[in-house]
Amino acid sequence: MTELEVLQVFCGPDGAGGNRLGVVRDGAAIPDLADRSALAAELGFSETVFLDDAQRGTVDIHTPSVQLPFAGHPLVGLAWLLRSLGRPPRTLRPAAGDVEVGFEGDLTWVRGRAEWVTARRTQRYASAAEVDALPAPPPGEGWLYAWAWRDEGAGLVRARAFPRRGDAVVEDEATGAAALLLTHQLGRSLDVRQGAGSQILTRVHPDGTVSVGGRVCRDVP
Repeated sequence: MTELEVLQVFCGPDGAGGNRLGVVRDGAAIPDLADRSALAAELGFSETVFLDDAQRGTVDIHTPSVQLPFAGHPLVGLAWLLRSLGRPPRTLRPAAGDVEVGFEGDLTWVRGRAEWVTARRTQRYASAAEVDALPAPPPGEGWLYAWAWRDEGAGLVRARAFPRRGDAVVEDEATGAAALLLTHQLGRSLDVRQGAGSQILTRVHPDGTVSVGGRVCRDVP
């Protein structure tokens, strides 16, 4: 039987919120792509990550319906888990490229590029209340990241995410890749409050990369 860890990634300051993540620590136990896709669909989490080579940090990321070259929430969660096991990684390697990992107190950070983010559209709304009032999902097609300033001076953003892929994930509770993309578009570091109670922190770097960070908690059954 496959050993599966379930985490909550991008938890809020009070430990609430967070997006559920499935972690298969022995990815070699499920070598077939179709079997991985089937497991991710069965679990129904926003993403499931397979650790294929613990030494090199090679990983494979799946949603319930598609394989992803990069995603923030599974990389942050996996990095935190490996650190908790006494093996903190410096680099993780999804299909998109090498991802630098860092740790600061209770925050885990991963660093990526906007061009690694698969097709997603960000849309600004006039107020956080308008974002809160959106149905899940809003009318339309394609991945939507709805956001508004809660406090522009402080870089505080209210956001909700709707994959609109036709799978089990109607609304994504916390999406690191979308926060990375928005940070790149705005050119400034952000404090994103997403979903029902999640927090995603971002930082812009001079080389054009963006770090995405947050807290991770073990899932409570």
